Amino acid sequence: MNESNHGGWDCHAHLFGPYERFPLAPDRSYTPPEALEPQYLALLRRLGLAHGVLVHPSAYGDDHSLLLHALSAQPALRGVVVVRPGSTLPLAGLRDRGVRGARFSHRSGAGANFAGSASFADLRALAPALADAGLHAELWTDCRALTDIADDIRQLPVPVVIDHMGGFDAKGGVDDPGFQSLLRLLESGQVWVKLCAYRNLLVEPDWEAGRIFQQKLVAANPQRLIWGSDWPHLRVTPVPDPVRLLDMFMEWADSEEVVRQVLSVNPEQLYR
Repeated sequence: MNESNHGGWDCHAHLFGPYERFPLAPDRSYTPPEALEPQYLALLRRLGLAHGVLVHPSAYGDDHSLLLHALSAQPALRGVVVVRPGSTLPLAGLRDRGVRGARFSHRSGAGANFAGSASFADLRALAPALADAGLHAELWTDCRALTDIADDIRQLPVPVVIDHMGGFDAKGGVDDPGFQSLLRLLESGQVWVKLCAYRNLLVEPDWEAGRIFQQKLVAANPQRLIWGSDWPHLRVTPVPDPVRLLDMFMEWADSEEVVRQVLSVNPEQLYR
């Protein structure tokens, strides 16, 4: 792995288990295999990265025990929680425990919010409290759904991190209205975007179709881009090699300066 990656960040991963110590929520929409802290730390070493961001998975519901334990044990990690109005996890003090954001979901065709997730309505309600706690919002959405909420995002009092490159539609192309909405939000500096393309390319015969989308995002605002492995790649078969995903990002970046900006400079600003 390129030496320039050392000190860099993987900004999207999940932990699961060991289940005898950290059992999943009874009310959940999926049951993943264990993905343990030592395995993730080994992956970071393999990627040549020093820091990781753990996103609380919906399969744990309101129980953040695993996330908070990992943050306490590993100072190089940061966390993103899931909260709703009335959640028992107080926002005050979370920043001191390594938490930097809270995740919400607003996806097209998803119907009612799935078990353990928080909605965009929850984000609107909690945004002032997130701001007071020094936390940003993370939003799992897609370009079809993004257009309808773009104006609302601009009015939020917190930065918003968009997961998975906004769920772009490779067949719709970069002129798709939803992707254009994402570009405008990125240009404004109101949002950050995680460069994690592969989930949007699973039905494509060639992942090369994602290159132009990354290039457009870089051109829009390279100071608001970060990268995430999405390990352990929930419900994706075959499971991709995270090293390949990182190499793909770096190849598409086509610039050592962009690689340094995305892997090191930008996440240091967002997660430190």
